[in-house]
Amino acid sequence: MSTHRKDVNRDASHRWLRLACAAVLLAVAVALLAAGPTPGQAIAGPALSTDDIADRPSFAGLVEAVKPAVVNISVSGRRVLETGMGSSNSPTPQPQSPQGSPFDEFFGRFFDGQPRPDRESGREFSGMGSGFIIDPAGYVVTNHHVIKDATQITVTLNDGTRFDGTLVGHDDKTDLAVVAIEAEEPLPYLELGDSGAVRAGDWVLAIGNPFGFGGSASVGIVSARGRDLQAGPFDDFLQIDAPINSGNSGGPLFDLSGRVVGINTAIYSPNGGNVGIGFAIPSDMAQPIIAQLRATGQVERGWLGVSVQGLDASLAEGFGLEEATGALVASVSSGSPAEEAGLTPGDVILSLDGEPIDSPKALARRVASVEPSVTVELEVWRQGDLRSVAVELRSAGLAAGTLEATQEAQPSERKLGLALSELTDDARRSLGLARDVTGALISALDPEGAAARKGLRPGDIVTMVGQHEVNGPGDVGSAVDEAVERGRENIVLQVLRGGTRNFVAIELS
Repeated sequence: MSTHRKDVNRDASHRWLRLACAAVLLAVAVALLAAGPTPGQAIAGPALSTDDIADRPSFAGLVEAVKPAVVNISVSGRRVLETGMGSSNSPTPQPQSPQGSPFDEFFGRFFDGQPRPDRESGREFSGMGSGFIIDPAGYVVTNHHVIKDATQITVTLNDGTRFDGTLVGHDDKTDLAVVAIEAEEPLPYLELGDSGAVRAGDWVLAIGNPFGFGGSASVGIVSARGRDLQAGPFDDFLQIDAPINSGNSGGPLFDLSGRVVGINTAIYSPNGGNVGIGFAIPSDMAQPIIAQLRATGQVERGWLGVSVQGLDASLAEGFGLEEATGALVASVSSGSPAEEAGLTPGDVILSLDGEPIDSPKALARRVASVEPSVTVELEVWRQGDLRSVAVELRSAGLAAGTLEATQEAQPSERKLGLALSELTDDARRSLGLARDVTGALISALDPEGAAARKGLRPGDIVTMVGQHEVNGPGDVGSAVDEAVERGRENIVLQVLRGGTRNFVAIELS
């Protein structure tokens, strides 16, 4: 046998030996895996360095620090009749807010615009929400819609202690309320922070009572600022992706320093659960409202008395403005501060006390933040020139042009919480209406009346009552009287605003 043949045989033997060893080792490994770990043996996971672990944020300290001041709120009472615009059967995803919220009507109207059956009236209800203590004396902040129509309010602390709550004040326009509880000792409380410093992308933490699971914490980021949901004139929401579910309403939204930067209010959802789109009232907006509610139980806002619209590039060019910014005066209410100061349709309001006004929404917020009887300076663009106009604002609830100060409202109109006047040719021109438009002009509103609660405002035109056309205030009055005689609880009005007609059911008070 040659040397080459021996080498080949030896290599073959070595190869078979290696294969046999590998087979034995594989069999041992399989047996060990089948037998499982021996008692006390650790199962190794992905290797993580201490630096990797340190880089992962923990919110445990923050939750422990703020949780004692977050409360659960349960309510019971009798729900009054609510009517809304929008269909619960729409295939379009619907934002969700508790029944009775001012956002409830908006969400239905904004996303589908179809009629929805009226809710049952006079039914007993119970509900729950969240809140937080802002003063060791026992003042609690929550949402207006959490306590709306409640005859009994119970506040439960994190340790399970329960208190009877007393409503101090509420404001449906911003969906805020203050409740008081009496404790023998000072209570843990939270401070309102600076929501103006919050940026999109910042971490936020929410604690509340979702689905009745009190003291639940969720975390996320601020998705956007300044969201306008068209639920009211003061919309300026923080959009967040921290999970917010039913029962979280009224609960606090924290920054990483533990200060409250928002009050959780509503969500957008196709199924009633969290999908990562929630809304919170910024603390900067809430703070002055809360202060007024604590002091007087109500909110007084400045009133100017104008109907305004935004400008686009074409309107700006037509008025000789370089930029499409400001609030264009469409109409001026009779007897209003604006009329007394000489404002006229076609004026463009550019600033208030030196603060730029870039939109109608900005003007509404700024005017509302000024106390009544204070004189403000408006910078107005009129006929190619800048002018300064001094206006003494009045209270929206006690101003000329509201029911408290006018003698024009008939008893039938007062049942609706409004005053009507003839739709004259001057009014048509001021509102940009065609000469053949008929109806009755809403000249004044009771801020707490049924019409105001449905979102009607001065300058709206009532064009139909039920299925009958309206040619003047008398037609509305006659229809109201007839509805009362028949024992009806509501009357349906068709209202014209900005070229759009909508039917609205108004409760007869």
